[in-house]
Amino acid sequence: MGLIYRSPRVWPLLFLGFGSGLPLALTSNTLQAWLTVEQVSLTKIGFLTLAGSAYTLKFLWAPFLDRFQIPFLGRRRGWILLTQLLLGVSIFAMGWFPPSEFLWVLALLAMWVAFLSATQDVAFDAYSTDVLRPRERAAGAAVRVMGYRLAMIVSSGLALVLAERYLGWSATYMLLGALMLGVAVFTFLAPEPEHVAVAPKTLKEAVVEPLFDFFQRPGAWAFLWLIVLYKMGDAFAGALSTTFLIRGAGFSVAQVGAINNIFGLGATIVGALMGGVLLARLGLYRALMGFGLLQAFSNFGYWLVTVWPDSWQLMAAVVAIENLCGGLGTAAFVAFVMALCTQAYSATQFALLSALSAIGRTYVAGPASPFLVGWFDWSGFFLFTVAIALPGLVLLRMKKQDILKLNANGAN
Repeated sequence: MGLIYRSPRVWPLLFLGFGSGLPLALTSNTLQAWLTVEQVSLTKIGFLTLAGSAYTLKFLWAPFLDRFQIPFLGRRRGWILLTQLLLGVSIFAMGWFPPSEFLWVLALLAMWVAFLSATQDVAFDAYSTDVLRPRERAAGAAVRVMGYRLAMIVSSGLALVLAERYLGWSATYMLLGALMLGVAVFTFLAPEPEHVAVAPKTLKEAVVEPLFDFFQRPGAWAFLWLIVLYKMGDAFAGALSTTFLIRGAGFSVAQVGAINNIFGLGATIVGALMGGVLLARLGLYRALMGFGLLQAFSNFGYWLVTVWPDSWQLMAAVVAIENLCGGLGTAAFVAFVMALCTQAYSATQFALLSALSAIGRTYVAGPASPFLVGWFDWSGFFLFTVAIALPGLVLLRMKKQDILKLNANGAN
């Protein structure tokens, strides 16, 4: 795929990305499956979904990680290692408390694990931003995506199989806790950034300066709008894609599950890896524009499925192409967010910008998509997803010179 993936600053991110993705399902989907098997009430299961709030609110304590340093392994790796060790022990401990007997202990542990996991994400995002050279950012984003997705397979799909057929739930959580501890080895192997920025001197500075630093740049507000809009078409297309394939196109749950898991996951990983190589050759602006066009017009594939809904081969091709193009766009987008971060405040700025990027998916596409389907029907809706991607690309073209300068300046 390219020598860039052999860089000592890039390949460790595969394993650190795996560690970043492993805890998520263990406090959400996998935990819900365990609680459901144990006949826990829907009300209590619903309450436990609040554990995921930590991932949305992590920007609130990100300045703490910018300000303070663990006294080993450097400014970022120290926090990563600490959270990995605590996560391993805490996930292992979840296996000791079956919900039939210790539901509230398990619930508190799940919230604690989610908090630690979100904190690890803050430190990992900052480390990735600090350690990668500008030409390595898309490659780093690609291996992060790959590691994260593989971890989700292990902690959701594989974990359910192990729990049901082989080990039981408690032993499965203990095994995954041990696996989390094993990931910590790669934190020791990961290198320190070549240039280490001076940390903020006070917590107040860590809160205020990242915002002041960002907004003093020319066109800062336009950059924020670009972060919101760039993946908007993808967000709308993905909001109800599974529902469309099952209810709208009439495919079976097994068909959709197998094709999404096999073609979708594989295509996303391939797209992200290709994006890492191509961005190094194209530069940030051309990659953002080219990949943005591809991820926008790949949504036409779902429109084709509305025209020919009986072909599973077409559906598989559409899922593969859409995920491939989405992987390309994600690699370029994460590299763009990294480029916007100043090293001294990378934990806080990355947490804020990534939270902003989720606005389209969480607060716009998700709630609005059902109404749009009712208004346009499925075929019109997917044409709309192509159209809604275009404003972000227009804004990208307007900001061309600023992004070229951003790419030329390299790390902040």
